[in-house]
Amino acid sequence: MSVEEVLVVPRAAVMGDPGWHGIVEADLADFEAVVRSTGRFVARPLAEADRRLKQVIPYLVLRDGDRYFLMRRTRAGGDARLHDRYSIGVGGHLNPGDGDLTGGLRREWGEELEASFVPEFRLLGLLNDDATDVGAVHLGAVFTADAEGRRVGIREREKLSGEFATAAAVEAVREHLETWSELAFAFLQSPGQPPAT
Repeated sequence: MSVEEVLVVPRAAVMGDPGWHGIVEADLADFEAVVRSTGRFVARPLAEADRRLKQVIPYLVLRDGDRYFLMRRTRAGGDARLHDRYSIGVGGHLNPGDGDLTGGLRREWGEELEASFVPEFRLLGLLNDDATDVGAVHLGAVFTADAEGRRVGIREREKLSGEFATAAAVEAVREHLETWSELAFAFLQSPGQPPAT
């Protein structure tokens, strides 16, 4: 059985230790330049155990106007810790062959969601959470996109359910959101953030 290889960047290339908590705004071209100059693929078990490395995770928050695509994990999923947890983010590790951040995001879009379109992805910022062992070795590149009224569904319906929900509906389940989703939602709902377009 082959070992998955994932894209990592040195922690020192993007932050100190510990890093910031939450989302900081970032420019896509600048971050892609860091990834090109310092990124490399390593075996995932090695990356999971080395705090000096940050696994880059493109993470998409899909909206439809002022609504969020809110997903709920069912009890059919493999990790019991995630049962009945909510998420507003779609994403995953970058693998060889993805090309770049948006290439990996397009792959995840096709694997996770059913839609007749691929939206325009816009980088919102970089997400970091060193509060947990898992968070300490991952770095989210948070993107937003707008469905613009087009239908979106879940591909693996036995593991997830999902639909567009108002900010108030997301707020109502906030204590059950996965950590990255809670951080992204808080950032997007903060004063001064532009509405989805």
